[in-house]
Amino acid sequence: MECVVQGIIETQHVEALEILLQGICGVQRDRLRVHEICLKNNPNLGNVASEVRLLCDLEQPEPTWTVKHLGGAMRGAGAEQISVLVRTMVESKVSKNALRLFNALGYKLDHELLRVGFAFHFQRGAQITVTVSSVNKMLKLHATDEAVPVTPGIQLVEVTAPASSENYTEVASSVSSFCEYLAPLLHLSKPGVSTGVVPTAAAAAVSLMSDGGGTTLFS
Repeated sequence: MECVVQGIIETQHVEALEILLQGICGVQRDRLRVHEICLKNNPNLGNVASEVRLLCDLEQPEPTWTVKHLGGAMRGAGAEQISVLVRTMVESKVSKNALRLFNALGYKLDHELLRVGFAFHFQRGAQITVTVSSVNKMLKLHATDEAVPVTPGIQLVEVTAPASSENYTEVASSVSSFCEYLAPLLHLSKPGVSTGVVPTAAAAAVSLMSDGGGTTLFS
């Protein structure tokens, strides 16, 4: 299970966001270059379609693979009262032969993306990960070197934190509190809820760039 929120930011303000995140987190960023392959199966009569994502970390000297399954979002009154999306999630390391295996199991390629950017990993009430990336599409099958931006000039920001059925309320609260620090630059909401860019982003970016990020806000 995980808690997640997303937002978008103009590429011209990403450097300011990085400065802000550096000051908040107090840790160094990790470079991000991930080839994401989304696979879906064709369900037999009476079965539910399944979707898995194969993630290849291209930043490693030897690319590593992870399989990730995202389940349905939590529903009900409790879900409506919190500002983050809570959904089931299972992931595991796999070998480079995973794509061949899932093809043999009946999964077919739905789409593939290349995400390029950076990520921060830190502890603040929960183990929070913030990723900032350009989302690119492939013009040819698996041709990551020829990928082009899906939305030029815009980058995706995602905040996630692992949770369980026992502590998701506390984790969601930690994620929401953290997001308030980013409010001058972007608005984060549940995936699928489009909020657009923040009108105050340009002024906030200028202030952050001139201030140089200041000191760590908390650890």
